[in-house]
Amino acid sequence: MVTTDSTSTVKIERPVYPFTAIIGQEEMKLALILNVIDPRIGGVMIMGDRGTGKSTTIRAVADLLPEIKVVAGDAFNSSLDDFELMSEAVKSVVLANGQLEPAYKKVPMVDLPLGATEDRVCGTIDIEKALTEGVKAFEPGLLAKANRGILYVDEVNLLDDHLVDILLDSAASGWNTVEREGISIRHPARFVLVGSGNPEEGELRPQLLDRFGMHAEIRTVRDPEVRVQVVEQRSNFDSNPEETLAAYNDAQTELKQKIVDAQNRLGDVKLDMGLRVKISQVCGTLDVDGLRGDIVTNRAAKAFAAYNGRTEVLIDDIENVITLCLRHRLRKDPLESIDSGDKVQTIFEEVFK
Repeated sequence: MVTTDSTSTVKIERPVYPFTAIIGQEEMKLALILNVIDPRIGGVMIMGDRGTGKSTTIRAVADLLPEIKVVAGDAFNSSLDDFELMSEAVKSVVLANGQLEPAYKKVPMVDLPLGATEDRVCGTIDIEKALTEGVKAFEPGLLAKANRGILYVDEVNLLDDHLVDILLDSAASGWNTVEREGISIRHPARFVLVGSGNPEEGELRPQLLDRFGMHAEIRTVRDPEVRVQVVEQRSNFDSNPEETLAAYNDAQTELKQKIVDAQNRLGDVKLDMGLRVKISQVCGTLDVDGLRGDIVTNRAAKAFAAYNGRTEVLIDDIENVITLCLRHRLRKDPLESIDSGDKVQTIFEEVFK
């Protein structure tokens, strides 16, 4: 906020690099788009070298999305239509046939700092106020702010395991429950969880990694011509962001509409039973523990079909998403030289073709 005089303030928004201007890194971009289309996929873990555009891309996809309709003044970004996305206070008004004032806001993009405490993430209850005044005074945390948006954790592999567990629980269930001194508060927390990290700084524990829906690997571009193109484009944006935004405005609008159409079409997409059996056969052959791999691959294939304007999943749809969904679920064998992504593709071709 910049103050112009004693009575008025002017809000200056920092320009965000356009998503459609990002060169390469197709795997990461696809994973983010599919999670936006269907947040039930369960988020995405992005591992890659430093300076490969991870943070830039994540902020760009949040800026790309259309505004959401919320209840004015509500700290949880409650929906006016979906009961599952309403806070308790909003539900009470709806059940009493009260009036709710609508408002529109940009899709929330919440950064979770590495030093965050559990109270900062989940929210906290004012015990003193609860005991003296008998009211549940709840101070919302980052999970409340991220409801219906994107929660981004940079260097998630350095975050405390306990906090990662809380984030993954909320992302999977869509709810956050805070319990302190016998007082319990529950609120919606449906968000796309995006984690990023550098493999040189350590890996996530396998049981936590498994709970991310997708895993994208990105590497530094080696082609000198592409590198020059990326540097020039970034320099142009830094020196004249308005010109860059104007140049990509049509592409941004087109992609935004494509995502909205895919979200609306998703409920009508069908996945043939024969293809479901083959997906499970791939998971079984790869010795994937549990059923998360099967579930996520089914959801991602449907989202990919919806994104491409179809209501029926094809084998090509599954091929495009299955590596993203399964590569991080394979057991690590230190003696094996084949990349886990290549292994998934090899088994896919054996089963499907």
